Amino acid sequence: MLVIGSRGSQLALWQARWVQARLAELGEDSRIEIIHTTGDKVLDVALSKVGTKGLFTKEIEEALLAGAIDVAVHSLKDMPTDLPQGLMLAAIPV
Repeated sequence: MLVIGSRGSQLALWQARWVQARLAELGEDSRIEIIHTTGDKVLDVALSKVGTKGLFTKEIEEALLAGAIDVAVHSLKDMPTDLPQGLMLAAIPV
């Protein structure tokens, strides 16, 4: 069973469920693992003042590199322009 890593926001879960449905159409079982990112946890400071890259992606990328999840679903707007070594942008649904 594939494990899909996603943030827990409404948009992120919609996107992860969309990917999950496409995988199911191909006969692939999967489940969604919600991963809380720095951007989700910092609620009392403007994100522009946090000043770190990967606010909404770093923890998900770390889980992917560690093998805790098999696939990461992100909003493209949250993706860094330079991906960590060992990761690639595999698909952009249209």
